[in-house]
Amino acid sequence: MDRRLFGGGRQTYVVLALLLLFGCIALESASRAAGRSATSPPVQDSAPPRTPLLADKLALVSFQNSPFPWRGFLPGTRKPFLFWQNGKRRTHTNESGGYYWEDPTFMDRRSLLYIPKGFDIRQPALIVVYFHGQRAELMRDVRDRQQVPRQLAESGLNAVLLAPQFAVDAFDSSAGRFWEKDAFTKYLDEAGGHLAALHGGHDARSRFATAPVVLVAYSGGYQPAAYAADLGGADERLAGVILLDAPYGEEDMLVSWLSRRHADSFFLSAYAMPPRDNNALLQRQLTELGATIHRRLPMVLTPGTIVFFDAGDHVGHEDFVTQAWVTDPLKRLLGLIPGFTRSAP
Repeated sequence: MDRRLFGGGRQTYVVLALLLLFGCIALESASRAAGRSATSPPVQDSAPPRTPLLADKLALVSFQNSPFPWRGFLPGTRKPFLFWQNGKRRTHTNESGGYYWEDPTFMDRRSLLYIPKGFDIRQPALIVVYFHGQRAELMRDVRDRQQVPRQLAESGLNAVLLAPQFAVDAFDSSAGRFWEKDAFTKYLDEAGGHLAALHGGHDARSRFATAPVVLVAYSGGYQPAAYAADLGGADERLAGVILLDAPYGEEDMLVSWLSRRHADSFFLSAYAMPPRDNNALLQRQLTELGATIHRRLPMVLTPGTIVFFDAGDHVGHEDFVTQAWVTDPLKRLLGLIPGFTRSAP
């Protein structure tokens, strides 16, 4: 021990008195802090409270793993997706023989991200990935004309929306990078970080990184949807596929995915006259494999359910996402998915 501290003398008494005084002050401060913590929760400056969102959040976000730009080869060939036109600009020729310049048609890296008011990161959550059809732009068509964010919000699902831009305002169904093996799961992995940043919750990233996914494809979006389902590498997360007035090909890829994952995922195709023959072909292929086909809309879309719903000849193609056999059919179909009800309005 330090003999000077406990020895006799005036200096020692002064030191002891000062120590006693500071000790009392520290004890009083600690008591006041304890009293405050007992009556009010601690303030977390580093992260917002984990409560349902008080307002919608929507953003256009650039992705590294976006479908475009992309300069690979067409599937199963050594034919480049883009070629030089007059030695000056890269261009792509679609299935009808029309051509589009790479810039601006195949240069948009953005995806539309949307989180509805009332979304609760603490509850089971779903990611809805929407593939638009031909002649589409994210804000003009996905948000405003097809009303996809609004229909998602009104479905009651505790879900968020991802909608990547494919060919910009073009008669083209190219999947771009999504033609590649495992490209879709790379896109989802990147999306987890972007969704977390938009949400703002401190544990949102880990939850979005593992949330199940439902893929919705309208019209020409069938092609990237077929590749994403069959080759995208997201089998463990893909809870279901919904086709709206599609497909127009790639039936074998959809059969391949369903043959692997039918017990763990659902499949629903709602269509009118244009893709009726393609849906008939897909039904035959699945029936030959022993699949049970339902032709009426079920009460719920549970794993293992396969539905082909003919909306009738009176239903038009251009407005199928908003006006089909009912108004807002996407809202109706999303509302059939169980287990992800949003508790907050």
